[in-house]
Amino acid sequence: MKAVRFYAAKDVRVDDVPAPSEIGPSQVLIKSSLCGICGTDLHEYLDGPHWTPKVRNPYSGAELPQILGHEFSAQVIEVGKDVATVQAGDRISIQPMIGPPTDYFGRRGLYHFSPLCSSVGLGWPWGGMAEYAVVNDYNAIPLPDDVTDEQGALIEPAAVAVQAVDLGGVRSGDTVLVTGGGPIGVLVAMAARAAGAAQVIISEPSLGRRGKLASLAVADLIIDPTESGFVEAVRAETTENVGVDVAIECSGNPRAFNQCTEVTRALGSVVITGVVHGGANVDPFQWLLKGLTVRASLAYSKDMWPRIIAMIRSGNFPVEKLIDGTISADRILDDGFRRLLDPKESLLKILVKT
Repeated sequence: MKAVRFYAAKDVRVDDVPAPSEIGPSQVLIKSSLCGICGTDLHEYLDGPHWTPKVRNPYSGAELPQILGHEFSAQVIEVGKDVATVQAGDRISIQPMIGPPTDYFGRRGLYHFSPLCSSVGLGWPWGGMAEYAVVNDYNAIPLPDDVTDEQGALIEPAAVAVQAVDLGGVRSGDTVLVTGGGPIGVLVAMAARAAGAAQVIISEPSLGRRGKLASLAVADLIIDPTESGFVEAVRAETTENVGVDVAIECSGNPRAFNQCTEVTRALGSVVITGVVHGGANVDPFQWLLKGLTVRASLAYSKDMWPRIIAMIRSGNFPVEKLIDGTISADRILDDGFRRLLDPKESLLKILVKT
């Protein structure tokens, strides 16, 4: 079968590999439908491995080269003898986190915190950018008929966004700042609105990306964080210029994180969901003076999928707005990774069909 595999930084190939031929009693053989290219995949391509295995994963058995793809929808082909949650022919969305179900974090559905964690498409022998894959039964979440394969492929990043909004404690009437207008930033803005935020502000330095965000109508104000007067401009949008109730950092930029803490009101919340490489200079004393709640948000719990599906079905979470187009796996580099990394482009999400 055809598979997109990561070997090393700047080395991603489309290979012919053997299709999976065996499944365990609690496993599911699936055929990939559509798979999103995630920012994590782009980071692996630029300077990885970060999340893909540097050495063989002792729990999953994954090792380089790694089949990529963890944001995807699929169809069930075959199920193991102990699988009761899905059956052949079902359309599914993949919850990719994998870990021992009986350790401290696995019992709580938080596989991503387990020392032995892995993820389909990042630390598992199979991934969504291949024609077929094998996953565990708890990775395969059935899709109702009124949720499309495109929407199903975006449930994973949507879960990242909803958890960040949850941890920020967004309430009806809140003003929320989102720093970074990439895919997660847009989904956070949508999720904040769905949670009842009265006003959503997105900061984004790219002129082209700001134009893209304006066309999506996902925020009340889109502002350039590099301009002088940024902090004052954001505060001016809040009651008595006190500051935003919640700020959610989605860019991975240390400056953006510090801007979040600066524009958030006393007793407000700041959530970090962007991946900051290389550290950041911060002043926790300022957090103390304002009584800020500062949280870090990584991934999601495995039980998030039914909730995201319900939000999509309600019409209040139009995740499909992110999609810029679909490409074949053969075009993964030129029409996928390189276009998404091109600063002259303003693309948000490209789906891959193998």
